Order: sequence, then C-alpha cells, then structure tokens
Amino acid sequence: MNRRSKRQKRIRKKIRGTEVKPRVNVFRSNYHIYVQVIDDVRRKTLASESDLKAGKGKKTEKAMAVGEKLGEKLKKLGVKEVCFDRGGYRYHGRVKALAEGLRKSTVKF
Repeated sequence: MNRRSKRQKRIRKKIRGTEVKPRVNVFRSNYHIYVQVIDDVRRKTLASESDLKAGKGKKTEKAMAVGEKLGEKLKKLGVKEVCFDRGGYRYHGRVKALAEGLRKSTVKF
C-alpha cells in the first residue's frame, strides 16, 4: 500500500457525502484531472467532469476550467455546499486550482 492510498483511507474515514452536501472526489493523473460529485448515502454519482475535452493550455488552467464547469453543473442540480475529497493528493497545483474554480462558481466547502 503506497502513501497516497494510506492518506486516501484516512481522509475517507472522516468525509461522507450526502444528498444535501455531496463529496467532490478528485483523481489526478500525470496528464489529466477527473472530478466526480458523489452521494455516498445513495451510492450515486451526481455529476462528473474532466479536462479531456479542454483545449490547449497549462494543466493548472485546465483544472481551473474543470472546476468552473463542475460548479455550473452543481448549480443546475441545486447543490450549494460540498465536501472536498482531494483523493490523497496534496492541496496545491492542479488540485488547488480545481478547488478555486469551484469556489469561483459560488460552491462552498
């Protein structure tokens, strides 16, 4: 078991997503970033977004755009507050940019 999965388990013990306050899960590969909004009570994914269709640009800029797009989807669903699950990654770079993009679209953590 590597360090990231240990951090991930430790974080998931504390964070649970509900219908009112779902969990935003982040997966970051070397090239792309993927985000899901999950209701853990009903075990259902409410929305998802990735930077696969984003055009050219830096990875942090794409992550910010992904956060803004996801924020728009959450507005349509009526979700105003979320739990942010960084997926065991450190809160800097692309993960931080994604969170700032979500906050920019008036989603609270």
